[in-house]
Amino acid sequence: MTPPAEAKPWFVYLVRAANGALYCGISNDPQRRFAMHQSGKGARFFLSSPAVALVYTEQCASKGEALRQERLIKKLKKSAKECLAGSGALI
Repeated sequence: MTPPAEAKPWFVYLVRAANGALYCGISNDPQRRFAMHQSGKGARFFLSSPAVALVYTEQCASKGEALRQERLIKKLKKSAKECLAGSGALI
């Protein structure tokens, strides 16, 4: 039996929209996902205000962990999300 392939890491990320709003999501490739958001695909959130910057990424051990972290971040007040965005934690 062959050992399982190493799982690709998952990330939780924040993207800044042109109107200043922050969007939180998860992906196993946040750079590619950000490019999708910029092109108008991937989330209805960006239909009213385009994605302008990937401002935060955090690596997680699994998709489940990324989903849990996303839920926690979405519950934060905007000021706390701005602190994350300002922390400069990018991959």
